[in-house]
Amino acid sequence: MGLTVAIIGSGPGGFYTAAALVKDIPDCRVDVIDRLPTPFGLIRAGVAPDHQSSKKIAKIFERTAQSPQVRFLGNVEVPRDVTIAELRGLYDAVVLATGAPRDRRMGIPGEDLAGVYGSSEFVGWYNAHPDFRELSPSLETGTAVVIGAGNVALDVARLLAKTGEEVRATDMAHYAADAIDTSPVKDIYVFARRGPLQAAFTHKEVKEFGELENAVTLVDPAVLPDETVALEDKGRGSQEKNIGYLREYALHTGDEKGVRIHLEFYAMPVEVLGADGKVAAIRMERTRLDDDGRVVPTGETFEVPCNIVVACIGTQSTPLDNVAYDDRNQRFQNENGKIDDGLYVAGWAKRGPSGTIATNFPDGSQVAEHAKALTPDAFKQGPAGLDQLLSDRKVRVVTFEDWKRIEAAEEAGATHGAPRRKFTTIPEMIGSLG
Repeated sequence: MGLTVAIIGSGPGGFYTAAALVKDIPDCRVDVIDRLPTPFGLIRAGVAPDHQSSKKIAKIFERTAQSPQVRFLGNVEVPRDVTIAELRGLYDAVVLATGAPRDRRMGIPGEDLAGVYGSSEFVGWYNAHPDFRELSPSLETGTAVVIGAGNVALDVARLLAKTGEEVRATDMAHYAADAIDTSPVKDIYVFARRGPLQAAFTHKEVKEFGELENAVTLVDPAVLPDETVALEDKGRGSQEKNIGYLREYALHTGDEKGVRIHLEFYAMPVEVLGADGKVAAIRMERTRLDDDGRVVPTGETFEVPCNIVVACIGTQSTPLDNVAYDDRNQRFQNENGKIDDGLYVAGWAKRGPSGTIATNFPDGSQVAEHAKALTPDAFKQGPAGLDQLLSDRKVRVVTFEDWKRIEAAEEAGATHGAPRRKFTTIPEMIGSLG
């Protein structure tokens, strides 16, 4: 038997690594382990449900999953069902591709009030992630606030602004589509600490704000750079497009459609105000940028009454027992993807949450390069040993073939022109297998 590798996590980091291993080490065996019955990580649970084209990358990962050298083992949780130490005893190499599933906190008073959510949990809720099925955020409010200036913040605002017909044509969780359909939200504020030139969102995302059926986007023209401001060479084209769309939105009055999206720059949250344990308003402080581009608070504050706040300010990885962890950067300590001999890391667990899906590709190649230097250990049982261990512990493993049956059942249940109706709990997924 050739080299055996266990990858923990079946998102882009995990599958790019599996593909690189199969390509570079032809006789290797790779087991991709995930605690959910569904593969592909944030492609399923993070990409916006109205961005189906972005999910097509899953077809490439599917080809890797169907390689005779690769197995998908879903519904297997580390360390609940098997520990890292046990995996290291069974396989020549173990790769952590666990992503960055925890929300970063705003670090302000009141953020623990009911009605304040992080992006991972809120996005997980509308994307039918089983962990957030019971989140049930109340959208019975006239005003919603989104903190952040990245694509995730714009995803959240855009989806809240859509009509029931618009969201039902996506693979959004049915309960989330129902909540958005009946929500009385009329004003959605998106706050960014910096200015429009520093915003992290892409022009494709901001362009979509001009295509909503019943929502108009508003921008204060005073915050936009004039024509004489020099743009950075890096990302210049995207900046120009962003500013172009924002200039269009600055011409709106707010009366054009029923819902208003306010893109607000140079403002940071300082406190969430509550009543009866729930969000009642958020206090913001105006900011400016110093000569070095750093955010400087001005002392000028204002309040926005609201009953829901979604903080889209980033995520972080989850520490694992006995694995060196970088608390400052919220990722596993590593040197070019290597934690120590036989233990590696890829994707956001290695780099932190940044970049696009394809940004994870080089991580897989880096792990494969490390793995090529390893010698297979004849005393390690590899996949057969894991199968026996999971059988002894009565773990119901979901294979890739099982996943395809789950997927077919979801597609068969689709309505309103949606690509699928997602199962929202693990028992539902397992139950569909008969």
